[in-house]
Amino acid sequence: MRDMRPKSRTAALGSAGALVTATLIAGAVAAPAASADSRHGQDREARGAAIAAARAAQAGIDWQDCPADWGLAKPIQCGWVSVPLDYAKPYGKQIKLAVDRIGNTGTAQERQGALVYNPGGPGGSGLRFPTRVTNKNPVWANVAKAYDFVGFDPRGVGHSAPISCIDPQEFVKAPKADPVPDTEADKSAQRKLAREYADGCYERSGAMLPHMTTPNTARDMDVIRAALGEKKINYLGVSYGTYLGAVYGTLFPGHIRRMIVDSVVNPSKEKIWYQANLDQDVAFEGRWKDWEDWVAKNDAAFHLGTTRDAVQAKWTALRATAKKSPIGGVVGPAELISYFQSAPYYDSAWVPIATTFAKYVAGDTQALVDAAAPDMSDTAGNISAENGNAVYTAVECTDAKWPTSWKKWDRDNTRLNQNYPFMTWANAWMNLPCATWPVKQQTPVDVRTGKGLPPVLIVQSTRDAATPYDGAVELHQRFRGSRLITEKDAGSHGVTGLVNPCINGRVDTYLLTGRVDPADVTCGPHATPKP
Repeated sequence: MRDMRPKSRTAALGSAGALVTATLIAGAVAAPAASADSRHGQDREARGAAIAAARAAQAGIDWQDCPADWGLAKPIQCGWVSVPLDYAKPYGKQIKLAVDRIGNTGTAQERQGALVYNPGGPGGSGLRFPTRVTNKNPVWANVAKAYDFVGFDPRGVGHSAPISCIDPQEFVKAPKADPVPDTEADKSAQRKLAREYADGCYERSGAMLPHMTTPNTARDMDVIRAALGEKKINYLGVSYGTYLGAVYGTLFPGHIRRMIVDSVVNPSKEKIWYQANLDQDVAFEGRWKDWEDWVAKNDAAFHLGTTRDAVQAKWTALRATAKKSPIGGVVGPAELISYFQSAPYYDSAWVPIATTFAKYVAGDTQALVDAAAPDMSDTAGNISAENGNAVYTAVECTDAKWPTSWKKWDRDNTRLNQNYPFMTWANAWMNLPCATWPVKQQTPVDVRTGKGLPPVLIVQSTRDAATPYDGAVELHQRFRGSRLITEKDAGSHGVTGLVNPCINGRVDTYLLTGRVDPADVTCGPHATPKP
């Protein structure tokens, strides 16, 4: 579930997409019915993780000022942690992971350890996390007194042995083909792009692909824990970061002190990852309609229509115009979806997207081009839209088995598109490389409570598009002793960073004292955006 999406992509469980320019979201240890051979492989990986962690504990992290071009100013510090590419071969090839931190702002007596963060994706960088302290974000001020804020680039991301599937310049080129197919020929063209993308991942990053899994990133996180000198970590995961946390909690339950998961990926093995993306299409449609209702309610500001249907009619007309002739030569239907999907994702996007839409309808075409055209500079260095998309694809495709039958993909997405057209085909093309994935696909971890797992705090809004509410309920059932905070009648993706005292106070209490409510809690929604 991508929580930090460059504007040149489109969405899924965090999603992404070279094929239609889509961003979004999302095996290793023991399924109970695993064969003896597979159990042996998992035992080897568990031993390898222990060896790597012991080595990291001895080495520590050589903290330095961050490289100037990383955009992380003092007092944030950066360092590296070495991990095995393949945990079954802990003495084999190593890769380096970029890690950063800022110390707690309180006294030495107030310090409670490291709070490690993952923002989602797969493919998101966590290195901006310490800037919540340097930027004096008031929501996190109390927690910052007690914790070092620690971020990292997961394997394959950014500065951590980055992978690639296509030339970055080619990736951002626009306009892309309309993701909604009119003919069988349109579908054939998209299928060809998906096969070529999967092949490109293997050609450019083949040595990394078999090891680009959520369980390996969880093992990496445990090596980072050891390198930090911590017996247990505190963890905050958002979007896909909740699935990473769920897998970490299953593999290393005794290494967690406190854990918050926010906007939860459904951890059921049956959902990871094909069905989870289909479920997302339904939820996106619902939240898109919420946004249209809000736009209609604020017609005095936006003049886009006083009903949802009227706003939808203008969207349909905009889409048709862009399909006939890309706006500004670069904004076609794919780019429109990539831009407008932020409205179902984040309430913070409601006003700017409605404003841009209103300007276009009033005759200001350039405002839409400036907002929705891909960023052609987003190709430099390791941190690029292309890299994030490559990691998204690699992790989701390698984590689990995907259908290989085009008939199944076509049937499922054609059926969904009839009632949930906003994201369905864009999401399908983004994930279709998984149907022809060139390396072995794993069996997802069976997420369960293990010995030593503390109460986990789960936070979720009921109308979340990227990670539907059922995912939080499923994880709550699987992690015994967990507590679920539900934000009712809200749908922004990523709840803990918003101002909602009913939630903020409980997050602070949990991280500062370890206490949770005696029962699950339902909070009212955070404030609705105002034009």
